[in-house]
Amino acid sequence: MTRATAIAAARDLVTEGPFFNRLADWVGWTTESQVPEKAPLLAQFLSDVMIPTFEEMGFTCRLLEHEAAATPFLLAERIEDPAKPTMLCYGHGDVTHGQAAQWAEGLDPWSLTKRDGAWYGRGSADNKGQMLTNISALEQVLAARGSLGFNCKYLVEMGEEVGSPGLREICTDYAEALKADVLIASDGPRLSKDRPTIYLGSRQVLAFDLSVESRPQGYHSGNWGGLLNDPAIELVQALSTLTSERGAIRVPEWMPDSLPNSVRDALADCTLDNAPGDPEIDPDWGEPALTPVERVYGWSSFSILAMIAGQPEAPVNAIPGSARARCQLRFVAGVDPEKALDGLRRHLDAHGWQKVKITATQRKLTNATRLDPADPWVVWAKGSITETLGEPPAILPNIGGTIPNDAFTEGLGLPTIWVPHSYPGCRQHGPDEHLPASIAESGVALMTGLFWDLGTFTTKTPEASA
Repeated sequence: MTRATAIAAARDLVTEGPFFNRLADWVGWTTESQVPEKAPLLAQFLSDVMIPTFEEMGFTCRLLEHEAAATPFLLAERIEDPAKPTMLCYGHGDVTHGQAAQWAEGLDPWSLTKRDGAWYGRGSADNKGQMLTNISALEQVLAARGSLGFNCKYLVEMGEEVGSPGLREICTDYAEALKADVLIASDGPRLSKDRPTIYLGSRQVLAFDLSVESRPQGYHSGNWGGLLNDPAIELVQALSTLTSERGAIRVPEWMPDSLPNSVRDALADCTLDNAPGDPEIDPDWGEPALTPVERVYGWSSFSILAMIAGQPEAPVNAIPGSARARCQLRFVAGVDPEKALDGLRRHLDAHGWQKVKITATQRKLTNATRLDPADPWVVWAKGSITETLGEPPAILPNIGGTIPNDAFTEGLGLPTIWVPHSYPGCRQHGPDEHLPASIAESGVALMTGLFWDLGTFTTKTPEASA
């Protein structure tokens, strides 16, 4: 069989039903990692579903455990030739809360349902559908060629939706077992529904509280108004110094020194499309020197997630004693999270807001990651996908959201290629999560082509095999 026939067979999995039926079985497992009582079921999903899946492909499997994780990790590996490249794949079988009562009529989170060209069910997009796409592609290459032509290690976790506890420790403790030449994985959304995408890293997130605490209780605004400072007003004034009136960040430590030319060049080919149900983009919000796509994929952003003073649910005529805001910084490579709050302290002090208290709300800070878009692995992957689909994929230097990519870049020293099989409107983490059948079909096709091409390497790297 040839590359073309393997890809055609992969497309048939989607159009003729086997892929849907298999995903329906996976979706039926209520693997909600946010429910502590589900821990035994999460482990059972590995033993009853994932291990047999890999063993049928000739992989050997073992469970990796760490005290930081509530459930084990699965490492499946198939080593064919040490001289050939070794690819590490990654996916997660856990999902967020089902939220069954909030789904549209006729839909259920634990029953995969076809509607209007999409498949609705919890985990269809995040991440069971994406993981099944990649596993199906591996199976098609094996069926067509009789071998992969490369070495494959597949790491599956069951705690990504609760912050991947233990993942970084596993990558450190089992670094030799996980040793590879490249990570190729799938999670998160494409740039848009119809644009295949590669992204090369992840923004990271830093959450913290800002507060002004003036007195233990509130005091009548008629008796004390004009005499007592209002902590809510002071907090709002302090917050206003952190950005311009249009949201451009004013704390130097929160931004990279510049936008690299390779990042700017990659994003020049990308546009943001509004799908039905998406909010209208504000074109002049954020850093004015950047395009909208550069702001979300190349730069940092700051948000005030929530604020409170007094009793919003039942306001009284009193000057509140305190005010608090939960804040969030999403930052890109080039920003040191260890210096972000120190920089914020200096900024507030310089503007006269020494009384504003900063409280970190994260136990551990992690770095943002980004592979250079000019890296040979990126050039190779882009060429492979272009050959399969007849159009080049969008290249995003990093995803706008956050995934634990640093575990692989820093813990294992790997270049990382992420090929997502979802889209921004998939409603992951909310009711009516779905995977368009068109994305499933193109996804399994392009991954089959990608794995087929990896199997043609004569050495461990794309530039040496060219």
